[in-house]
Amino acid sequence: SPAMELPPSHFPAGRAAAVAVGYLRYLRGGPGRGLELRALRRARRQDINDVGHKYYLELELEDVLDKGRTVHCTAEVLYHLGSKSTAPDVQVTVQGELRSTEEADKEFYNGIRSLEKELVAENIPDSHGNVPPELEPIHLLAWAASGYITWQNSTENTKFHLAQVKHVKQVKRSDEDLQFDFVLLLHEMVSQEVIPWEVTLLWHPRRGARVSRDRRQPGHAPG
Repeated sequence: SPAMELPPSHFPAGRAAAVAVGYLRYLRGGPGRGLELRALRRARRQDINDVGHKYYLELELEDVLDKGRTVHCTAEVLYHLGSKSTAPDVQVTVQGELRSTEEADKEFYNGIRSLEKELVAENIPDSHGNVPPELEPIHLLAWAASGYITWQNSTENTKFHLAQVKHVKQVKRSDEDLQFDFVLLLHEMVSQEVIPWEVTLLWHPRRGARVSRDRRQPGHAPG
């Protein structure tokens, strides 16, 4: 059937947009870049027989470290019919250039590599919503990791949001990657459940972020 226009305020459109942004955060995010949805400009939905529902989206994003500048992108999100275990197919095209993070990436990488003791931190942001400046890159890496989880685990009836980094521990490696073992608290906005998620993220300035392992823990219902 042909694609149908949806009002951008439509909940399923917003949920599909969260998947697209999560995917892009994982793909293009890092310690020096945090992509956030500024506006959902347009959304259409197509029901494809025996396959699933496909959303066509036009998004406006901003980098939290570069508030003044917006980036436009188009995305397609396909949810597979009846499958809870298959991640949605996502395709994203960014129009224009994202700000270069090369310098910041190198600085962060060398800073972590030169630590005497492995970095350990918890509760980012704290109960007042504050992220200490020196932990901002770690928080943004957690965003990239949560982007992966969002992309892999979303259905048409979920909307994941990173609430907090409960715990993070750097693990020394024999190769060139940095490794961070996170426990992330993900807020699922539809059921209002808060789900702790263990995730191991590898990062290198040239290779970007890669999730090597993730495990969902039992969530906490609201109240």
